[in-house]
Amino acid sequence: MKKNIIYIGVALIIGMLGGFLLFGGETSNNTTADHDHSEEIASNQMWTCSMHPQIMQPEPGDCPICGMDLIPAESGGEGLALNEIKMTNNAMALSNIQTVKVGNVSETEGNSLLLSGKIMPNEETNAVQASYFEGRIEKLNVSFTGEKVRKGQLLATIYAPALVAAQQELLTAASMKESQPTLYQAVQNKLKLWKLSESQIDQIESTGKIQENFPIYATVSGTVSEKMVEEGDYVKQGQPIVKVSDLGTVWAMFDAYENQISQLTKGQKLTVTSNAYPNQEFEATVSFIDPILNTQSRIISVRANLNNKDGLFKPGMFVTSKVQMPKNADNKSLISIPASAVLWTGNRSLVYVKTNPNEPIFEMREVTLGAKNGDNYTIVDGLSNGEEVVANGTFTVDAAAQLQGKKSMMNAEGGKTMTGHEGHLGVQSDNSGTTDHSEMKERIAVSNKFQNQLKQVFDDYILLKDALVNDDPTNAQQAGKRMNQSLNKVDMKLLSDEEAHNHWMTIQNELKASASAIESTSEIATQRDHFKHLSAHMISSVQLFGIDQKVYVEFCPMANNDKGAVWLSLETEIRNPYYGAAMLKCGEVSVTIK
Repeated sequence: MKKNIIYIGVALIIGMLGGFLLFGGETSNNTTADHDHSEEIASNQMWTCSMHPQIMQPEPGDCPICGMDLIPAESGGEGLALNEIKMTNNAMALSNIQTVKVGNVSETEGNSLLLSGKIMPNEETNAVQASYFEGRIEKLNVSFTGEKVRKGQLLATIYAPALVAAQQELLTAASMKESQPTLYQAVQNKLKLWKLSESQIDQIESTGKIQENFPIYATVSGTVSEKMVEEGDYVKQGQPIVKVSDLGTVWAMFDAYENQISQLTKGQKLTVTSNAYPNQEFEATVSFIDPILNTQSRIISVRANLNNKDGLFKPGMFVTSKVQMPKNADNKSLISIPASAVLWTGNRSLVYVKTNPNEPIFEMREVTLGAKNGDNYTIVDGLSNGEEVVANGTFTVDAAAQLQGKKSMMNAEGGKTMTGHEGHLGVQSDNSGTTDHSEMKERIAVSNKFQNQLKQVFDDYILLKDALVNDDPTNAQQAGKRMNQSLNKVDMKLLSDEEAHNHWMTIQNELKASASAIESTSEIATQRDHFKHLSAHMISSVQLFGIDQKVYVEFCPMANNDKGAVWLSLETEIRNPYYGAAMLKCGEVSVTIK
């Protein structure tokens, strides 16, 4: 019995110990797992799908597109914030991405406003020398445009039949002036209206001889700016013979943008310089600011008077002006950045800030712009003194952000799910699975001629895309060459709007760089690597300016090392340029650009 009691006791102890190890340990493990899960959520870890990297969720779960388990987003592993992007040093060098530290306006040239314009004749001193009677020009004493004339100088001699008849009337009325003084006075006044002087009328009366040719004298001094007739021409009464400009003073006509108007006032002093006299500065005074803004170019004309007694300024000459802005306490809080650092999208102005001084890590930030002073903008809000921004290659950084589903010019919110929410390009999906791109970013109005030139660039892009679909690097090279040639034919003069001009200049440089890189290599893998950047910039150009044609933005989640990449197509059928025959159908239509 004692032995049985001992065996039962040992069995109970072993059972209790085993139960503790099994159930107590599990409870502990569950507690630890719950704690770890809470820490994961609390650390703002984002979760994504390996097949659909545009999916970003704050908690683990299933992908709403394919149902696969979500995995931790790579950006968390690299220590990047949600909307930060990291670029390689090689990509920085290839794209010539340059940054600059922003500084206070008082430390830069931000306290001066630069204007460009040209010299024009002073219209207030212009005069038109006209013929006061009808007739034929027998002799013209003005030989060429630019000839100087003085007041009282003989300009031309005219045969005037009507004046011959009027002289005969004068002689007849003179013989009856005692009996018909009113008639005599009326004939004299008629001749005076034709600009005959008292001495000329007295001479006709005293000699009794009729003059057939009459002189026309200059009424002002100046320079002949236009010769309106030639010898032998018949002229009507009041018809201009020559235009005379007094160039003792001239106008400097400057173009000022809409956001510069508040800094200009009538009577303001300007410093004018010209390439003709690079070491000299001339003082001018603002005499007129056009009350009407050009709605196409968003430019207003500003006129300044220039003393030109030495004849240094010639009409048509280009000049620049530096307007010194008054210094005040407000300037201390304003900072200045290069205009090339700014991206515009509708009413938003964006820059890319380097968030790590030792690594190429960037984040998009919205800023409020002040006035444009030369090649710089003052920043009212959004940046601090000493921060570093991308000044060259801004579109390339933005394209990288687009490809990684981060905040970008085309996507204000960053990548989210495509089903019922915002897509990786930041637009709303419709029931057909495609997306309306028309409200993604405000389109800039441009001429049909510019759109047609951009359409040719797009057509060459499609040829390039098709070559990559067909795994044909030779035709891809040729298409890259054709695309470069079409880009060179796009006329930037067709863009009168400053925003449009700046956007296209930046996009064009990026497109040329990618097309040239594709043209210069026969390695299709390298061509496809450059094609993803080319496509991002091509999408921006089509969305901004339009090509009068519906196109589709298509997305492959497997391309670009499983980060995803986009391309443009004319069809909804997927034909993948990043894999060709290997995975021809991989991808989906994500955006429709109307």
